[in-house]
Amino acid sequence: MLIASVTGGCSCESLSDTTDMMSVPDAVHRALAQVTPITDKDTVPLADALGRTTATTIRATRAMPFFDNAAMDGFALRLADLEGRCCLPIAGTVAAGDAPCKLPDGAAMRIYTGAPLPEGADTVVMREVCIDKSHKVHFSCPPKLGDNIRRAGSDQAKGEVLLGTGVRMAPRHIGLLAANGLRQVTVVRRPRVAVFSTGEEVTTGPCGPGQIPDANRPLLCALLAQHGAEISDLGILPDDPVASTAHFAGLGKRFDLIVTSGAVSMGGKDHIREALTAAGGRISGWRVAIKPGKPVMFGTLGDAAFTGLPGNPFAVYVGFHLFVSAQLARMTGAEPAPFATTPACAGFDWQRKPGRAEVFPVRLGGYDAQGLPILHRLGAGVSATLLPLTGADGLATVAADISAVKHGDRLHWHPFHTTGAPA
Repeated sequence: MLIASVTGGCSCESLSDTTDMMSVPDAVHRALAQVTPITDKDTVPLADALGRTTATTIRATRAMPFFDNAAMDGFALRLADLEGRCCLPIAGTVAAGDAPCKLPDGAAMRIYTGAPLPEGADTVVMREVCIDKSHKVHFSCPPKLGDNIRRAGSDQAKGEVLLGTGVRMAPRHIGLLAANGLRQVTVVRRPRVAVFSTGEEVTTGPCGPGQIPDANRPLLCALLAQHGAEISDLGILPDDPVASTAHFAGLGKRFDLIVTSGAVSMGGKDHIREALTAAGGRISGWRVAIKPGKPVMFGTLGDAAFTGLPGNPFAVYVGFHLFVSAQLARMTGAEPAPFATTPACAGFDWQRKPGRAEVFPVRLGGYDAQGLPILHRLGAGVSATLLPLTGADGLATVAADISAVKHGDRLHWHPFHTTGAPA
């Protein structure tokens, strides 16, 4: 049995009917439609480019390697000089970083990996098949022409594309640019993101009666930092639409994205929708057929996109990965990565209520005979706790119409180790 990915849920109907919900694909589309790509650029030192997104196509200014060099330690020689002989006199040594030199006729030169190939040499014999007698070298087996030489330009040609636009810089990209002698890179300006929590029950200080610590802003700020955003932590909004409206005023000119957590459902204290519209904002979508995280809201406020996430921490985590990370990618010109497309199989049985796609933490428990990861479900699907997530290797999904999962059923998952950064 194949359990479809989270992107295969029910279709979106009219948002004027509050009983209807967007499917996850429709919600992602709606989230991305609010986002305006950033056109501002920064030029930063290569050492500061990790996690930034390239704003231009970067081409090689020189061929690589820059010069012919030895691929390993050994002896450089002219193969014709070995005809009818098994040894040659040693005329000197050339090491990496030495200036180019000329190979004397009828001689070999001791050479080390990366050293420039002496002019006139056409072969490097690896040290393991040589007997170094200090003044001459014996060869235990005949070499072949061109052995163990890295030719100039064999790795990349001058003008070859090193990185295209919209590439989020990982360590391997920085290494490539450094190897090409680049010291700085032009990148897209960081997205400017405002973050709010909501609710008078949450606090950053000592908890009074009925209060709880605010986990959502630290969680969101950490996720945003991991995705390269410039973050403004604007605190906790009170359960007051008038006060929240005042907080929202003017933010649309200062930020690219505003992210809130909580107060987007249908309760008496859920005032974010009211406050956003009172501040001049526009709501384009509300409620998603996903568990956890049904009360998600998308809209705009001035020039800024506005994403309202639920108040429960795990729902915040899921909502970020489904929607906010895609918005950040679109802002910086990168292609949003699809969520949970890696195939796996269930190592558990589970009965569930259909109607909404569901995302849940899983632990990798090995591999089946076909090499598919075997996943074990963690926790009880409670959106207010992060504890199961801390022991997880990723997030798995089931589609809205699935009511039962059995051992061996196919799943899709989002393994943390493939995201390029800590989860």
